Amino acid sequence: MNRKFWIIALISFINSLSFTILIPVLYQYGRQFKLDDFQTSLLFAIYAIAQFFATPIIGKLSDRFGRKPLLIISLAGTVVANLMAGTAGSATVLFFARFIDGITGGNASVAQAVISDVTSPENRAKAFGINGAAFGLGFILGPAISLLAQKVALNTPLGKSFGASFLVSGTIAAIALVLTIFLLPETLKNKAQKAQNIFDLGLENLIKGLFMPKIGILLVINFLTGLTFNIFTFAFQPYFLTVIKQNSDALTLMFLLFGVLGVIMQTLGISLMTKRLQLVQILFLGLLIRSISFALMPIWENVYYFVAVCILFSLLNSVVQPMISALLSLNTSAEEQGTILGLNSSYLSISNGFGPIIAGLVVNQNNPSSYGYPLYLAGICTFLVLIFAFVKRKSYAVRVIQ
Repeated sequence: MNRKFWIIALISFINSLSFTILIPVLYQYGRQFKLDDFQTSLLFAIYAIAQFFATPIIGKLSDRFGRKPLLIISLAGTVVANLMAGTAGSATVLFFARFIDGITGGNASVAQAVISDVTSPENRAKAFGINGAAFGLGFILGPAISLLAQKVALNTPLGKSFGASFLVSGTIAAIALVLTIFLLPETLKNKAQKAQNIFDLGLENLIKGLFMPKIGILLVINFLTGLTFNIFTFAFQPYFLTVIKQNSDALTLMFLLFGVLGVIMQTLGISLMTKRLQLVQILFLGLLIRSISFALMPIWENVYYFVAVCILFSLLNSVVQPMISALLSLNTSAEEQGTILGLNSSYLSISNGFGPIIAGLVVNQNNPSSYGYPLYLAGICTFLVLIFAFVKRKSYAVRVIQ
């Protein structure tokens, strides 16, 4: 791996740190504004839906104008949005801030395009694994920083407000922005031809992408895996807090656990697995363990049992997205990496929007045991996705010579 790769990996880590700081608090911050479970699911959804439309535009523009300027714009949007959310005085302002963050949110797909620019095909899966590990490392430190921000905020005018985590997140995103401006060189060698129509921003690719050979199937798999995962994600926090009766400190420790195991798998694990297994085989294994884990989680309302299942889940869950990204990248020409990976992030984003809404409709806060229903649903649906991916494997599988 060359110097440019490690620079973008560092930026990805800092960017992921900014994102993961918010994961343990977004649900609780929504409840702080007296939002019910369904309204809080919309708080998750507005960010994801805005990102769905913005990401393909950012991806295509990065193919046309370069990776660096679009990464700068995207990170700047995150800084402004999180500072706005952290000081929000009403739910309306909070919703607007999440929309702003979503509409400028394309930094992950641009970072993936940079990785594609600077790595060879045989190292692509390993590179995406390391980039995924950077996100996992953010998962380790982000929740811990979030908890620290809450403790420090108690002695400030913010008091007992989860908005402190948003302010810290915005500050950390600003660090990634500065590093991008001063350290990251432009990595796009051959820019895509400029469009004749100024309004040709890539939105039509949201539909066209589904009919592209090899790419379309992977986009569908990506959307379905994201949908099932986000059904789980929304239900996980209230289940852990309400059903198992744990506190926010214990919730932070759970995210630390996810992060540690994710980093191990995305660095050492993927590197070892790609020597013995093809990328599609690793993807299938990750989906299988994910589906089994989801279905097992709510069977017994015991914290030790729940943690044990979460360990099983964490070990293989973290390989799913790197494998999909690597398969997409290897099936895409060099000139279209930003566009296709932007579409990938876009479909993942819209799944982030629908998943919480589905979970929010299934649960009933007056019946705490209902928080387990989305976990069963996620398990069953993930297994169906695995079957679909297996049946369609010949249309997208790539054999990489090590």
